[in-house]
Amino acid sequence: MGLGGLLAFLWSMKSGQLEDLDGAAERVLHQGQDVPLPEPEWRRENRVDDAKEQPWE
Repeated sequence: MGLGGLLAFLWSMKSGQLEDLDGAAERVLHQGQDVPLPEPEWRRENRVDDAKEQPWE
């Protein structure tokens, strides 16, 4: 099992997986504008309007 871990570590070093560990963390902080994600379509279709009578009332 130790040999498998060593091989996985060596593969990650060779393929560049461990080159920029801080880059992604810093990119999150320096993004331009923080906007909310769009609402999924399935939630828009299943939304009950406030003006409509709700089925449980």
